[in-house]
Amino acid sequence: MEAFDVLADPVRRRVLELLSTGERTAGDVSAVVTDEFGITQPAASRHLRVLRENGFASVRAVGTQRVYALDATALDGVADWLAALRGRWSQHLDALETELARGRRTRGAAAQDAGHEATHEATHDATHEEERA
Repeated sequence: MEAFDVLADPVRRRVLELLSTGERTAGDVSAVVTDEFGITQPAASRHLRVLRENGFASVRAVGTQRVYALDATALDGVADWLAALRGRWSQHLDALETELARGRRTRGAAAQDAGHEATHEATHDATHEEERA
């Protein structure tokens, strides 16, 4: 299963959020997601299995309990992919910012020219009024 297929499910994203704060027992995780999402305990267990089988979580036995922890290995692959994508977007966004700044300077210069022209016309009109008077 692809990483984004795993992450597409809101229950699994919530489980990862829970595990990001530290190790949790399967029972603790199941209790939270069954309460929040209205799913059964077996469904919660299936989500934990999907995360484990796809490298997002690890599990160890402690007595009769299974303790889950976040495994960042799969997340590192996702982060690398996103960083590459972000790098491409950053270049485009930098170019857009340059064009926006150029547009602001052009509009500012045009407004300043219009202001000078209006001041010149007002002065010219006032001078002609004085000459007529």
